Amino acid sequence: MGKKKIVNKGSNVKNNALRSRMISKSSKKRRKLDTGVLHIQSTYNNTRVSLTDLNGDLFFTSSAGSLGFKGAKKGTPFAAAKVGEVVGELALGVGLKNVEISVKGVGSGRESAIRSFIGKGFDILSIKDITPIPHNGPKARKPRRV
Repeated sequence: MGKKKIVNKGSNVKNNALRSRMISKSSKKRRKLDTGVLHIQSTYNNTRVSLTDLNGDLFFTSSAGSLGFKGAKKGTPFAAAKVGEVVGELALGVGLKNVEISVKGVGSGRESAIRSFIGKGFDILSIKDITPIPHNGPKARKPRRV
């Protein structure tokens, strides 16, 4: 015969448990925030989202890896959307209304993280792309002589 394939349907339960635990942990902080800066760093391998005040003091942070995504799934737009939703829910708890967004990186989760955060009902003041761009880069190798 052959081995029977066992389908594991419990992966979403783990993701929801991590998400709810993150939200309950951060409910201990009760500072109020009216305007904040949302920093999104999106690489090919992961997406990290942080919420700071205008001085740069960190309020909340989350990443695709911290929500339970593993391997290549961390760099997907779906994982970035989940991270944006989690930080958006946390931001609602501190009374955030206006947000400036700064995006860094070239990953596929840039836009989906912004869209899912905006979906929570915040006013967007500005969106800045602060991805570093090399002007000339390192010196190229000499051509190979055969």
